[in-house]
Amino acid sequence: MSERLTAPGEQDDDEPTHHTFRPRRLDEFIGQKEICDQMRVFIQAAQQREEPLDHTLLVGPKGLGKTTLAEIAANEMGVGFTRAIGSNIERLELTSILSGLNQGGSQSGSVLFIDEIHRVNQRTQEILYPAMEDYFLDVVIGQGGPGARPVRLAFGSFTLIGATTREGLLTGPLRDRFGIRLRLDFYSKEELVQIVQRDAALFQIRVEEKGAAEIAKRARGTPRIAKRYLRRIRDFADTLGDGIVTYDLARDALDRLGVDSIGLDETDRRIMYSIIERGGYASLNTIASAVSEDARTIEDVYEPFLIQIGFLSKTPRGRSLTPQAYVHLGEPPPESPESNQLF
Repeated sequence: MSERLTAPGEQDDDEPTHHTFRPRRLDEFIGQKEICDQMRVFIQAAQQREEPLDHTLLVGPKGLGKTTLAEIAANEMGVGFTRAIGSNIERLELTSILSGLNQGGSQSGSVLFIDEIHRVNQRTQEILYPAMEDYFLDVVIGQGGPGARPVRLAFGSFTLIGATTREGLLTGPLRDRFGIRLRLDFYSKEELVQIVQRDAALFQIRVEEKGAAEIAKRARGTPRIAKRYLRRIRDFADTLGDGIVTYDLARDALDRLGVDSIGLDETDRRIMYSIIERGGYASLNTIASAVSEDARTIEDVYEPFLIQIGFLSKTPRGRSLTPQAYVHLGEPPPESPESNQLF
């Protein structure tokens, strides 16, 4: 069973509105075929050897299904599942989580999923090193002084599955302890169409194929965004249409929501114009101040897609836009310094 350790009011980055509609098996998961094929091999091998699945690191932008894959791994292995948020974990809490993983009827080999694992502070990460390798913890009992004494707590085997959008922020010792590392990529339009159609069937929404394709085209290669758009377009279909998501209705609804033909929204455009207004180059912090958005959100949520479609580049002078981005915005590109020199 899943144990939720999300802070009150904090939304799970990969959590859809209806949690029970998530795929529960690899055969039900749409997209990420190579990753699913690899996971199937690793899980079957672990089961044949009667061992826990090796510690696994899932890397990729938000909304691609890292949490879902972690839950699927636990389901396929037939073990318990515990979830925690990296930024919320302190040493004592992590000690309590680890020591309680295989208790209360859970069998050995339970999955501990840590979302945003790069945000676990370094002192807390040090607890994970012996836990991941030898399944024990060294703790000190007492308040210090002569009465304090070290105690080694041993617990059953487990699998740590970490999810991160920024692998480079993990410390080397922690990263090296993951035996399996998988990188999730943005989804194709065809895969997103299947996801939209699956969710439409589960939510009992009538969606025409061209309507699903229009949603998929503007969903930035991200299932979570496609799911969110489907639910909002359903509102337009129920109030302004006959309840059917057609191509025309999907296009009109997404236009009203400020999503353009390739999936860029108002924040994307503000980010790009903030660079243009500063002569073609801007630092991440400057952009964040200009658009009143957290720098980490820009780096984790908006930049990956802009880079993926070839609109944004990271240079020594700061972020800059590519010629394709200027064409899309209908703006003239800045003149290069060489064009102003006299020969």
